[in-house]
Amino acid sequence: MPAGDPQRTWFPEMIEILRARWHVGLPVAVLIELRDELDTMLHRIRAARHIRPPVIRCSRCGQVGEAAESDVTVRAMILSLGRFGVAPAEQVKTLEKRWAAYRKQNGLDLYGKTAEPSGAGASVCAHSNVPGRRSQRIPPRHFPICPHSLRAGCASTQTKL
Repeated sequence: MPAGDPQRTWFPEMIEILRARWHVGLPVAVLIELRDELDTMLHRIRAARHIRPPVIRCSRCGQVGEAAESDVTVRAMILSLGRFGVAPAEQVKTLEKRWAAYRKQNGLDLYGKTAEPSGAGASVCAHSNVPGRRSQRIPPRHFPICPHSLRAGCASTQTKL
């Protein structure tokens, strides 16, 4: 595995798709579909090349484990247009503002899907089930603090029941 691949989100074949599909005035719904396709492609590439997420140490609780797998968000896709020279900075800024307004108006999450209410879907941390630890839950206002909490939550960000 080439150095840096565990942290990589944008592979060359994904950038090619982005370049081929992008054009000015692309509707937000189509942007979300493109994001879905690029996210699926990212996970397929990582699986095919046996690329595991990097191992990290939680700065809050000290637990060592794999970081959450990276995903493509709509905003990350928009910003990548400027990063890879697909669109000029002014267009990227305008599109980013358009996405933020659309997201707020339609109650969407980072991925363009209907957002869950606060606290819904918060999972118990995988390393909170260590023998000797009491069962804990994640308070909505603290989720996610830990860098790997998107994958499994973090015991350090949870309160005792």
